[in-house]
Amino acid sequence: MLVAIGGQESGWAARRQYGGPARSYFQCERGGAIHGVMNHPASKAALQGVVSALDIPWDEATIYEAIAWNDTLAVCLARLLLFTDPRPLPAIGDQTGAWDAYIRLWRPGKPKPETWPDRYGNAVRVVAASP
Repeated sequence: MLVAIGGQESGWAARRQYGGPARSYFQCERGGAIHGVMNHPASKAALQGVVSALDIPWDEATIYEAIAWNDTLAVCLARLLLFTDPRPLPAIGDQTGAWDAYIRLWRPGKPKPETWPDRYGNAVRVVAASP
């Protein structure tokens, strides 16, 4: 899911959204994903542990800026956003279920369903090739 979402959101090429407010390869926004993960009961404590371990202050503005440059924090935040969904993660290979989860959680302003099959397929191949 994270490999597909990073590919969909930024093409793994933009830590800062071109012409927009989002940060990290996952293109998280301050008032959206960051605020949500910081305050959701399924993710708050885990994110507090991550930022503490990375010596990053527990502050929305600081976390927002830090995810542009700290990939560990960005990946943890994106994964924790998935934890906020009461539905289980879709099975690997469930492209439609993965798209639905992505839309539900990332709420992209301009979804591009035409690029998802390639992004998701690439992600599945990368994960399958990993030891």
